[in-house]
Amino acid sequence: MSSRRHARYSPLAADEDNGYDGNVRRHYDPRFDYSPKAFDKVPWKSIALAVFLLCLGCVLLFLSFFILTGHMGGEKSQAYGLLVLGILSFLPGFYETRIAYYSWRGAEGYRFASIPDY
Repeated sequence: MSSRRHARYSPLAADEDNGYDGNVRRHYDPRFDYSPKAFDKVPWKSIALAVFLLCLGCVLLFLSFFILTGHMGGEKSQAYGLLVLGILSFLPGFYETRIAYYSWRGAEGYRFASIPDY
């Protein structure tokens, strides 16, 4: 039994934009058009939200630690719930606060533009 397919292939059009010969025509894409003014804008609401999440996460993690070690009253299930909520609020708060701090310090590769603005 023959499984050979008889497909006819045609060459691609000659006006393709991305050729292998290095002559690549670039189209204007407004998504990647950043102005220096956009880099300098400080997203204060996002930074406030990040600091709030960081503080809330620290408080929840400390509470779960104190409940697990027996320094506070409570059940283990409450401590595990607080631990999960603490981790879920601490991680994004720490990440965004770190980006804001390094952007403020002027570290290479960090810009306020990488923080979403609300």
